Amino acid sequence: MSTARHYGMDWLRIGAFALLIFYHIGMYFVPWGWHVKIAQPLEWVEIPMLATNSWRLALLFLVSGYASAALFAKLGGSGAFVRSRSARLLVPLLFGILVIIPPQPWIELVSQHGYAKSLGAFWTSDYFHFGVLDGIVLPTYQHLWFVVYLWVYTMLAAAVLAWVPVAVRAKIADGAARLLGGFGLLIFPMLWWILLFFVFDGHEDTHALIDDGPAHLHYLMAFFIGWLLRVRPALFAAVARWWRLAAMLGVAAFAAVATILILWQQGLYPPDWARLPFDIARLVQGWATIVALIGVADAYANRDHPRRAMLAEAVFPFYIIHQTIIVVVGWWLLKGQVAALPSFLILVAATVTGCWLFYWIGRSIGWLRPLIGLQRR
Repeated sequence: MSTARHYGMDWLRIGAFALLIFYHIGMYFVPWGWHVKIAQPLEWVEIPMLATNSWRLALLFLVSGYASAALFAKLGGSGAFVRSRSARLLVPLLFGILVIIPPQPWIELVSQHGYAKSLGAFWTSDYFHFGVLDGIVLPTYQHLWFVVYLWVYTMLAAAVLAWVPVAVRAKIADGAARLLGGFGLLIFPMLWWILLFFVFDGHEDTHALIDDGPAHLHYLMAFFIGWLLRVRPALFAAVARWWRLAAMLGVAAFAAVATILILWQQGLYPPDWARLPFDIARLVQGWATIVALIGVADAYANRDHPRRAMLAEAVFPFYIIHQTIIVVVGWWLLKGQVAALPSFLILVAATVTGCWLFYWIGRSIGWLRPLIGLQRR
């Protein structure tokens, strides 16, 4: 296993979290259900949203798997790895649930369910009643479900590393690397996702952890391949060989997705068979795009920059705070009946500014650092 840092994977992680922030800004405008919506949603926004919808979360788990493997190698033991991951994930998760998240369900209740209490009254009376209020489970972790899932996956990895002998783990890693070492890197994960689609037909991600088995099988594969890329870096040779083909395949698959969506939006509903190629094309596009992005990161971004370390540190605090900023600002834009274009520009400016302030203030105050996902100085 190489100990050299792959800067391209750092940049890919930074880009993946930045994309997530813009995706959640887009959720204010599309017709899909969300915490707060513009008064007149825009159907055309569904097309660029779907361009990332099938791969953005899996990519986050893949780069997190890579980073987790690097951290385990640095710490050198399962116990230290568990303590480090738990401190860096569970502490900000609890802080987020208690302090950061509450405005989101309150705004959803006020704007969509006629809830009359103030935020303070909601926070002190209804938020912690551990039940369901107008279909919303309270208290809640909302967008921080990713942190919950990531902690569970890292604990599973730690258990394997602690209980499975090194020789057995090496054989498993070698076998997986051989399977994925050629064209298999492109085809086998794709086939796995398609198999899950057929076996668990109709399942939609719940983000509720215990009833989300198909989603775990979907995301764990990405997490494992990210880990494998770190412990068997020779796999980057397969990425280098196939990422251009993967990029073309991803573009072609998305063309099919966008075409079918446009037909649906125009009322030209295809026969029932169009649903199946739509879903399959999304899965093909998802994994092909991930391989292509890893290839681009490996070929063109595997170099350091003076800002890289700061940006890599900032992405987790950005992730913790960004959605609350979007929901709060979106609510005020909705109340002010602000049109779509200025709403978008205001949301981008407010979210970027708010995230930076959250990070810069938090990083400079020692006791706040662990609460926003940063190491103690």
